[in-house]
Amino acid sequence: MKAVFYDEHGSTDVLQYDEFQDPDIGPEEVLVDIKAGGLNHLDVWTRRGMPSPEELPHIPGSDGAGVVSEVGERVTRFEEGDRVVVDPGLYCGECEFCRKGEQSLCVDYKMIGEHVRGVHSEQAAVPETNLIELPEGVDFVTAASAPLVFQTAWRMLVTRAEIQQNDTVLVLGASGGVGHACVQIAANEGCEVWATASSEEKLDHARDCGADHLVNYEEEDFAEVVKSETDGRGVDVVVDHIGEATWDNSLSAAAHGGTVVTCGATSGVTPETNIPKVFWKQLDILGSTMGTPGEMDDVMAKVFDGTFEPHVRAVLPMSEMARAHEMLEGREGFGSVVVVPDSEYDPDDYE
Repeated sequence: MKAVFYDEHGSTDVLQYDEFQDPDIGPEEVLVDIKAGGLNHLDVWTRRGMPSPEELPHIPGSDGAGVVSEVGERVTRFEEGDRVVVDPGLYCGECEFCRKGEQSLCVDYKMIGEHVRGVHSEQAAVPETNLIELPEGVDFVTAASAPLVFQTAWRMLVTRAEIQQNDTVLVLGASGGVGHACVQIAANEGCEVWATASSEEKLDHARDCGADHLVNYEEEDFAEVVKSETDGRGVDVVVDHIGEATWDNSLSAAAHGGTVVTCGATSGVTPETNIPKVFWKQLDILGSTMGTPGEMDDVMAKVFDGTFEPHVRAVLPMSEMARAHEMLEGREGFGSVVVVPDSEYDPDDYE
């Protein structure tokens, strides 16, 4: 098969698209002919070597959608020809957290495309438990762009922050994958949504996703704007996946008794924390990672029925994976980047 892979960590120069050994499936695995694969910033970090996959050469890619071509002898839920979407979280199923139904807290939690070989290839061997059925009316590109970011956003807001109707929610980096999913989820729950982005074009995109208030963080201090326009109160929930560059302002923008929830730190992982802001305002600071299979089912059902709309900035052939990574690193456009195997790619389909 053809696959995207790299033999060493580094810049986009290490990315290759060439022949790779066909995957073998185990008794509880399914062989999927990949029709589309979604990119996430995780692919960039992994390519750079943080975190490092278990073995090289490594095939990246956590998100994918395709058609079942073979099933292992113990597989019962799928058969050849079924359309499927990949759920990228791997868990042991036996630890105390898995037994409680909190698989994303698994002590041995791993990610397809991060710790083990991913799905940016013509074929991928995927555990049966990591596949969900893709309805006929949903195209592969849409399906491949959604799983990681939408389940992450759903767990952050619905499960961890427990947002309620009429809550005020501030979403930082609202034009990116997780950001635009958070805006849609918060708006759908009846919240008043604030969104930040770096350009008017990206803010327009956030408005289209459901944001009520927009802040260009390149021109304004978002915490000052939020405080000013809420008569000094702040917001009930702040979604911060940026890290060092925004952390102190996120604490400032949260209302007394508010919540700051984070799933990442793309600008740096060791921000200074003004502890008095935390205890004096009695803030809840929550971490969140991925989601459970049930949360994945819940949010993807809303993607499939059109309640949520994954935005795709570009669809490229897998041979242009370096360009796809550059779009993420350069923060070009808004929404997800999706790649399609060259053997399946027709540029006329994505104009």
